[in-house]
Amino acid sequence: MSYIQKLVLVGNGMAGIRTLEHLLKIAPGAYEITVFGAEPHPNYNRIMLSSVLAGGTGLQDIIINDWSWYEDNNIRLYTDDPVTAIDTKKQQVTSRSGRCVPYDLLLLATGSKAFILPLPGADKDGVIGFRDIRDCETMMETAKTHKKAAVIGGGLLGLEAARGLLNLGMDVTVIHINDYIMDRQLDEAASLMLRRELEEQGMTFLVNKRTTAIAGRRRVEGLKFADGSELEADLIVMAVGIKPDIELALSAGIPVNRGIIVNDHMETNIPGIYAVGECAEHRGITYGLVAPLYEQGGVLAQRLAGIETPGYSGSITSTRLKVSGVDVFSAGNYKDEPETRSLRYQDDIGGVYKKIVIKQERLIGAVLFGDTSDGAKLFSLIKSGESVVGREKELLLGFSPDQAEGNSVMTLEQMPEDEIVCGCNGVSKRDIREAIAAGCGSLGEIKTCTKASASCGGCKPVVEGILQLYAGVETGEAMKEGICGCTTLDREAIINAIRDMGLKSVKEVMNVLDWNEPEGCTKCRPALNYYLGMLWPLDYEDEKESRFTNERYHANIQKDGTYSVVPRIYGGVTSPADLKKIAAVAEKYNVPLVKFTGGQRLDLLGVKKEDLPGIWSELDMPSGYAYGKTLRTVKTCVGNTFCRFGTQDAMGMGIRLEKAFERLNTPSKVKLAVSGCPRNCAEATIKDLGVVAIDGGWGIYIGGNGGIKVRAAELLCTVKTEAEVMEWTGAYLQYYREQANWNERTAHWVERVGVDSIKQVLADAETRQQLVTRIEETLSTTTDPWHEIIHNEELRKNFVQLPELKAVTE
Repeated sequence: MSYIQKLVLVGNGMAGIRTLEHLLKIAPGAYEITVFGAEPHPNYNRIMLSSVLAGGTGLQDIIINDWSWYEDNNIRLYTDDPVTAIDTKKQQVTSRSGRCVPYDLLLLATGSKAFILPLPGADKDGVIGFRDIRDCETMMETAKTHKKAAVIGGGLLGLEAARGLLNLGMDVTVIHINDYIMDRQLDEAASLMLRRELEEQGMTFLVNKRTTAIAGRRRVEGLKFADGSELEADLIVMAVGIKPDIELALSAGIPVNRGIIVNDHMETNIPGIYAVGECAEHRGITYGLVAPLYEQGGVLAQRLAGIETPGYSGSITSTRLKVSGVDVFSAGNYKDEPETRSLRYQDDIGGVYKKIVIKQERLIGAVLFGDTSDGAKLFSLIKSGESVVGREKELLLGFSPDQAEGNSVMTLEQMPEDEIVCGCNGVSKRDIREAIAAGCGSLGEIKTCTKASASCGGCKPVVEGILQLYAGVETGEAMKEGICGCTTLDREAIINAIRDMGLKSVKEVMNVLDWNEPEGCTKCRPALNYYLGMLWPLDYEDEKESRFTNERYHANIQKDGTYSVVPRIYGGVTSPADLKKIAAVAEKYNVPLVKFTGGQRLDLLGVKKEDLPGIWSELDMPSGYAYGKTLRTVKTCVGNTFCRFGTQDAMGMGIRLEKAFERLNTPSKVKLAVSGCPRNCAEATIKDLGVVAIDGGWGIYIGGNGGIKVRAAELLCTVKTEAEVMEWTGAYLQYYREQANWNERTAHWVERVGVDSIKQVLADAETRQQLVTRIEETLSTTTDPWHEIIHNEELRKNFVQLPELKAVTE
């Protein structure tokens, strides 16, 4: 039996894992791979941290390779356990937890750290960088209790952090030491236009400011500047740059300068040890943008696979700003110098600025603001170095001034094969063309196969253009995007087919409708399971294998692998007996934390998976569905039972609603609230459905959301009796169940279809009654999810072996 070499990767970030992805494609099974990561997460897209902070995405949305990817590729992964020592003679690494792992080949991808200015007071609470998920979490937690934020650094990273903090409701001031913001990526004209745009969004800027000290005792209270002025601040984010993380290499005797020194094949001067990514220094340069790091990873993967390669010769970089509502692009050398010529176009009213810089008949730099559609084309010309004589105005304007605008397909045809289309994920035009040739015929499939356009989405038009170029030309029609990469069918087509053909199982749907992936994926299987249950409530048997881990175990998996258990507490009203029961269970099973939730319930946190059946059995309480796409909670105030302002029985109404609609499967999670008067103590007007008591009746509100993106609910109707509240609520929930897309919250659905169209449908009494009849039919088939497991000894024994549909918790 031949010996399989051991490859150890230090760093679970984008550059190192991208290298492994390439290696697994061209030489699968060539190495026994071990990965050490400093964070407790699988590989995620660090570029998208600004979107997480801004509230547009969650951690699950930026995961590049989930836990199952490591398992599927036989990669041993140690998270939250960084390597602390390398023994180059014994060829082994030691981690913080004491693990010693031998290697034949060692790949260092330790990345970089945020540079924290060595200012007096920089060690105070409230001073952070902006590099990882933990920094995002710190900012989000701080925003709940503090209001004034200062971001030191007006570059790309600083502006992204500032935009996120604005979204969190903080007052944000950006401090920059130079004359204008993003001065390393933009010229002054584009910078001033960007500043005006961001000021309109709510940012404040202090330029030509040098910070000298951070004020405060234990926690930061403000900043002091060289000119004697001061600024109040509760939170300070340092975004003044990054420094390669080279301490581990330095301590092992591996040569370093600013970064770990490597040759064109990403090798250090110690045999068998390589470096890639932000920690590597190649020809005296370290890179902080993703495209060069992915280029390095591709070269290194070929080297490790034994494939001849000319090596890595360096990169020309481009920058795209991802701040919401602002499009900025720059590439190459955009500064005016004696040997260069520049062309500019500026429209202050339309908010568009373009500049190209030419030297010796070649394009060497470009800056675009407001309209960045030509960015990829210009960047390609900068890298190719071809002559642009006679085309200067066309390049500036995007079309020839003497002709109609050029054909976009021709532009894509001329794009070089190695052109990076998706900068977030390092996907080239060749990668997309090869995916199309392999059978990917929709944007969704391209996302699944290559990850192009799966992150910030800025490259989506170009990806669609390439798809049309290579797939649409042959088929004669534009390709449709399905519900996922497994099918080109959209929701309506799938539901119509299920109804018309009488399809009754997930497998049957995928088989009859010619799914590309016979087993489906984590997007389509739960969706199909829901659609089948919604269409055939009396005939369809819920498929446990098509539900996420949380829904199988009826508990929320936490980041440390334990679970959170939330029993149902109707309307937030409990009894001494139930409280004693919860306390007894928490003591017996050594539950680390019992917490009151925002939905007026108790949450048992830190529960072991094997304890879940026993806990639910001894609680003998319904699940609160804190994990499911169903009714979560009905929050209430005390109403007229105790409050002198209350006009109706809010607690009674809330309990009635919760008992009526618990266990109802819905496209996404649903939260309700009932307030006993317009003072709205139960926050009914930011719920999926809220009921507010008024004199002599009730107001029913829909489409609210209290998350990061707050949306006020809109009035659906005003009714007089509790029976009418139940009728309208049932009809509304069923209409949402039947019309919304899978995983679409009511706030998004109401925005998409319009509250007036919903009112028009539900205003018809006959239609309303039909909807109520269908929801009652569905509810008649539901039972408490734990009943079977609790009362079936065989199921309890086998519980921990249940198969999982892996997904990170919401």
